[in-house]
Amino acid sequence: MIFLLGASGYVGSAFRRELAKAWLPHRAISRVDLDYTKFRPLVDALKQYQPDLVILCGGYTGRPTMYNCEGHRTDTILGNVALAQTVAQACDAAGVRLGVVSCGCIFAGAWVQNENGAWVVRENLQTEDLALFLASRSARVRGFADDDTPNATLENGGSFYSGTLAAMEKTLLPFPGTYIWRLNAAFTERDHPRNFLTRMQSSPQLLQRWNSFTHLRDAVTACLQVWNSDLPGGAYNIVNPGYMSTRDLVALIRKHRHPGWDPAFTRDHPEFQEHEPPARRWSALLETRRLDAAGIKMRPLDIALTDAIRNWDGG
Repeated sequence: MIFLLGASGYVGSAFRRELAKAWLPHRAISRVDLDYTKFRPLVDALKQYQPDLVILCGGYTGRPTMYNCEGHRTDTILGNVALAQTVAQACDAAGVRLGVVSCGCIFAGAWVQNENGAWVVRENLQTEDLALFLASRSARVRGFADDDTPNATLENGGSFYSGTLAAMEKTLLPFPGTYIWRLNAAFTERDHPRNFLTRMQSSPQLLQRWNSFTHLRDAVTACLQVWNSDLPGGAYNIVNPGYMSTRDLVALIRKHRHPGWDPAFTRDHPEFQEHEPPARRWSALLETRRLDAAGIKMRPLDIALTDAIRNWDGG
């Protein structure tokens, strides 16, 4: 039996669908049935039912976008840091395995090999000197590994959302058996306000960014494989291998769905301008070394994106 917390959200709904398809016994836990924000009711339920796994998809992501977290900081801390810590403590006390969904936005940039051969983190990937490296997928650029230290933290000027997720992962360090599954810019072929492709196609202006992306159905499969394989706990980057730029995505959408689409590009996101100081959130490249070592394969990014765009379901 699997307990699914946060089953009504975008990611939680995907877990629920895939668990049902796989005929895996599960129970979607709502806060009406069980207030899992509180330790005692949750640990009592875990001891009573003894699920094999708890999946935490719940958290505060902001509405309509993550930038809303800048003005709702208490809710963001409670929904991301405090909730994960409470659930982890309850699972630890009950002897139940826990998987927590996190986000690759706790990183900014990528590793770049400089002229001296040293690898350094470049937080801003939009500079002219990196354009050719990124476009050619140069071996001198690599993504963040699963065990790299997050750099889009509050201390480093990251957005409040990414900063609280970095803090959340830090609070889970005392629970080494816990899985931390990092998705990034999640998408599927289903139109949804949280789908990266939906947000991109409905935005009046786009930002040119290089990023890693996650096909949501592929991600759920990979997360469950990690658990079914009884792999060690810790952080796992759950992204489709490869990376793309916003202009790459526009080209794919024009090729497979909207031939005449010609969106405007801007250097600054309008929502950044609502906050002082700005909510800094750069893009990031991630690598899936732990998945690769375990033989868990996700589709290459170009294939996953092309499939989603070709089979777009506008509802």
